[in-house]
Amino acid sequence: MIQFIARRVFASLILLGVAGAALAAEPLRIEVYNPGPEAIFPVSSVIVTGEKEAVLVDAQFARPQAEELVKRIHQSGKTLTAIYISHGDPDYYFGLQTITEAFPKAKVLATAQTVAHIKQTKDSKLAYWGPQMGDGAPGKLIVPQVLEGNRLELEGRQLQVIGLDGPQPERTFVWIPSTKTVLGGVVLSNNIHVWMADTQSAKSHANWLATLAHIEKLQPVTIIPGHFLPGERKSIDAARFTADYIKTFDAETVKAKDSSALVAAMKAHYPALGDESSLELGAKVAKGEMEW
Repeated sequence: MIQFIARRVFASLILLGVAGAALAAEPLRIEVYNPGPEAIFPVSSVIVTGEKEAVLVDAQFARPQAEELVKRIHQSGKTLTAIYISHGDPDYYFGLQTITEAFPKAKVLATAQTVAHIKQTKDSKLAYWGPQMGDGAPGKLIVPQVLEGNRLELEGRQLQVIGLDGPQPERTFVWIPSTKTVLGGVVLSNNIHVWMADTQSAKSHANWLATLAHIEKLQPVTIIPGHFLPGERKSIDAARFTADYIKTFDAETVKAKDSSALVAAMKAHYPALGDESSLELGAKVAKGEMEW
């Protein structure tokens, strides 16, 4: 009788363990906030939530959009434990002041390369963008702490930073294996002219294309581009779109006599894309008419 009871108790414990594991295995939830044409930059922020906690990836550019993020995090009912900044351009981190004031206990993290880039450029970026942002500009700039290793954890699930050991460690993306989700950050765009001014060499473009090929090999179920606008192309095709755009830009740069010709050629290939100002600036840089 005692052995029978012991077996029943043991079996019950196993069932409880299985049930607990099943609960623990509930997928992380992904909420994307991209202000689209309402903001200066249609940049993506992603709130990743588990049962009780949350991680924010990228903090928006201007105060109104950062305030919207704060609202959404509060509405989730989760505890924000970390804010990860995926790149050192200001549209990824200028909103940190607003968010850290709302969630002072959350760690602010970035790779060593991103932290170095922010430290080197933050003052000049604020001097340039501050007057254009008006009341939306940050009163102070927050510099993240350096992320140790190449991953964050959220309730036992990993958010992996991919590319730190590659040729462009300053241009990484986030991979969430448990949901097969890519958070593309600076390397992925969709339905928008791709920002080309920061990558001015053939080698940088080859490295970028290799990163995009890596994303394709992961066979993600969900892709969230760092910059996108609503349009005909689905986000899951963002890696292919970005790669095709880079190749087309390179081919037309060789043929174009000046930036105006390059802009015209790219608009002929992509007549429906938004943010023509990015194309115009990138074309001037590519044709040597402007330093960046």
